[in-house]
Amino acid sequence: MCSPDSWRRRPSVPEQEPTVDRVYADGVAMVQLLGPQDRLLRVVEREHPEVDVHVRGNEITLTGGAGAVASARTLVDELLAMTRAGHDMAPTDVSSSSRILRADGGMRPSEVLGEQILSSRGKVIRPKTLGQKAYVDAIDENTIVFGIGPAGTGKTYLAMAKAVQALHRKEVSRIILTRPAVEAGERLGFLPGTLTDKIDPYLRPLYDALNEMMDPEIVPKLMATGTIEVAPLAYMRGR
Repeated sequence: MCSPDSWRRRPSVPEQEPTVDRVYADGVAMVQLLGPQDRLLRVVEREHPEVDVHVRGNEITLTGGAGAVASARTLVDELLAMTRAGHDMAPTDVSSSSRILRADGGMRPSEVLGEQILSSRGKVIRPKTLGQKAYVDAIDENTIVFGIGPAGTGKTYLAMAKAVQALHRKEVSRIILTRPAVEAGERLGFLPGTLTDKIDPYLRPLYDALNEMMDPEIVPKLMATGTIEVAPLAYMRGR
């Protein structure tokens, strides 16, 4: 058993010096990189609470453990790359970038979030996760794509965005909105109202997405000319 004197003479383990890394944001407006009132910077701090982030002029100083600082540096570098590419970022983009980096899927956030599908009325539609990026790539590469996943993951919304994009590029001449609303669609004939009135409730999510991506005044005109067509799935057989 060690005596108190020998215990007191034992050399103490020195505390590890924090790692300090500096990022120089040359050639960009800091308000664009950090966001109004530093909102984007706050997300970086929230994603890496163990790192102290200090900004002075165009210099960003990261202080903390070596691994944490390296991770935060990678995130800041990606945000800087997207800013230099003209990407107008929101706080959700910073959070998505952090998740993509943690997923270690081999893709950079700038590759995922940098793809712009549509820009409508000041809103940019783009994939925000690796799964959404894979889904969009599958639509580009295949004639038929089955999207399977939980509700609210962007399956319908992104599919509609790609359809509108293809229409704008004249890659297609018509968009057909269809869903397996009821049993093969035959029972709709016994209900009052027009065909559109009967299946409208089942297609409401498609309409909502369409009106976000196109001028709501143009959509009825395109439907009147048949450029956008509504049809139950049963009526698609043989087409």
